[in-house]
Amino acid sequence: MKITFLGATQTVTGSNFLVEGAGKRFLVDCGLHQGKYEEELLNDEPFEYDVNSIDFMLLTHAHIDHSGRIPKLYKEGYRNPIYATKATCDLCSIMLPDSGHIQETENEIKNKKRKRNGQKPIQPLYTVEDAENSMEVFREVEYDNIVQIDPNISVRFNDAGHMLGSSIIEVWITENNETKKIVFSGDIGNNDIPLLSSPTMIESADYLVMESTYGNRLHLKNDKKASIFLDVVSETLENGGTVVIPSFAVGRTQEILFELDKIKEQRKNDEAFAKEYDTLMKAKVYVDSPLATSATEVFEKNMDLFKPEVQEFIKRGDNPLDFPGLSFTQSVEESKALNMSDEPCIIISASGMCDVGRIKHHLKHNIWNPKSTILFVGYQAPGTLGRRIVDGEKKVKILGEEFAVKARVEYIEGYSGHADQEWLLNFVYSFTSMMPKHIFLVHGESEAQETLKQKIEESTGIGVTIAKYGEEYVLDENLSKVQVCKNPIEKQQSRIDIIEKMQALEDEIEDMKHNLKENIRISSNADVDMVKLNNKVNDLRKQIIEIMKNK
Repeated sequence: MKITFLGATQTVTGSNFLVEGAGKRFLVDCGLHQGKYEEELLNDEPFEYDVNSIDFMLLTHAHIDHSGRIPKLYKEGYRNPIYATKATCDLCSIMLPDSGHIQETENEIKNKKRKRNGQKPIQPLYTVEDAENSMEVFREVEYDNIVQIDPNISVRFNDAGHMLGSSIIEVWITENNETKKIVFSGDIGNNDIPLLSSPTMIESADYLVMESTYGNRLHLKNDKKASIFLDVVSETLENGGTVVIPSFAVGRTQEILFELDKIKEQRKNDEAFAKEYDTLMKAKVYVDSPLATSATEVFEKNMDLFKPEVQEFIKRGDNPLDFPGLSFTQSVEESKALNMSDEPCIIISASGMCDVGRIKHHLKHNIWNPKSTILFVGYQAPGTLGRRIVDGEKKVKILGEEFAVKARVEYIEGYSGHADQEWLLNFVYSFTSMMPKHIFLVHGESEAQETLKQKIEESTGIGVTIAKYGEEYVLDENLSKVQVCKNPIEKQQSRIDIIEKMQALEDEIEDMKHNLKENIRISSNADVDMVKLNNKVNDLRKQIIEIMKNK
C-alpha cells in the first residue's frame, strides 16, 4: 500500500492524496489551492496522475479546498464514483457550481485584458456546467456504516464535527492476506461548534493522515467567545457603526446565526448584558450571500445531523437558523442597498477570507470608518486579504482602490471549525485499541506542524512525518519514501520572486505618489525634499530595469 501527497502539504489548501493498494488507485479529496498567488498557480497545473487510472474517490467534506477541483477532474474524463455523505453531496451541488461561476467570471476578466494585449483567450479551469455535470458521479453514504468498495477495500465515514456532513474516513485494505487500516482525519472539528456534534474518536489505525491547522494554538472556550462576540457587536451598534463579518458561506454563517439566536441564554440576570442584548435584538442582521442562503436551506434539510440539544430546540418549534430581524439578500441591488443605509446593522457575507464575493464591497464601504467593526470568525490563509487585515496592515487594496484601515478589527479564533492543539492531541490519544504506527501531518502551516509534531512525539512516542508535495510512501515497516514529482511552484520560483519584488516596488511608488499629491495640495514642498524624491524615483527606475533584464 502506497500514499502520495499531492496537496495540503505544509499549507492549508488543495487537499489531494493518491492511495494505491489491492490493485486499485483512489483519491482522498481533490481540493482547490487558495490564498497566495503561487498556491493558486497549482490549480492550472495538470494532475500528477492519469485521471482515467483512478478507480474511485473518497471526499471528506464539501469545503472548496477539499472538493473544488472535482469539476476539473470530471472535465478531464473522470467518471468513476465519488463517495461522500448525503449532506456533503447536497452542499457540493450548490458549492461546486458557485465555484464554477467564480472561475468563469475571473476568466472573463483575464480574457478582456488578453484581448487588449493582442493575446488569445484562455479557458476557465471549469464552468458551471462542468460542476453541475460532475454531480452525476457522487454516491451517498451514511455515517457509521462500513461500505465494501471492493472485495479487498472497505471504508467507513465518521462524523468529523467540522461542518455539516464532514467525515473522518477509515479505510481497510487487504493485500497478501494482510489487512491494514489507514485513517484520514479530513478537517477535525472544534469540540464546541454551536450546531454540530463533537468529532468521532477513532480507536485503532495502522497509519493516520491528520490535519494540523491549529497545531500550535488553543481556542477560546465557548462561554468566553460568546461574551466577546456580544460585547464587540453591541459596542459597534451603539456607536452607530456596522459590524461586517466575513464568513464562509457554508458552515460558519449558519453557526453565527445560531449563536445570535441563542446568545440570550447567557447571563440572564446581568443588567449590562440585558442592555447589550436589547441593542443586538433591535439590529438588522443581513446574510448577503446567495450561496449562504442556499446552504442554510441545506442545513435546514439535514437538521438530524445537529447535536442533540439543538434538535431539542427544533422539536419545540425553534428554528435555530431563523429569528426576528434576520434577512437574506439575493440580488446585487439588495446587496448594494445595504451600503447606502446609515442604519447600524450586522452584515454577514462571503467569502470568509475576503478574496472574492460581495464581502469586498462591504469592506470598501466600512473598513475606513472608525465606527464600524470587521469581525473575523474563521481561519485566514496566508496571502489573503483577510489575513493581511488580521495581521494589522494599515492600508489595503480593495477592488483596485487603497483604503486606510480605520475600522475596529477583531478576530474571535474560537469560532474556527478546526480543532485546536488540545483537541488534535486528544484525537491522537483516542486510539486506545491500537495506536498508529506512524502519523502524517497535512493541512497546516510549517510552524503549526513542527509544534504539533514535537508534542505528539514527546507524549506518545509515535513517529511523525510532515508530508511534502510529491512524496510517495510505502506503508510498511520500512516506510520507504520516493520523491515522485516536484512541486510545480519550485519551477516558477524565480518568476514568483520577481513578481513579489515588482509588487513591493509598486506599493512604494504608490505611497510616494500619494504623499506627493498631498504635499502639492497643501503646498509644503521644499526644494531639498524634491531632490531627495527625484533621486528615489531614479533609484526605483534602475531597480525596475534590472528586474526586467533578469525576468
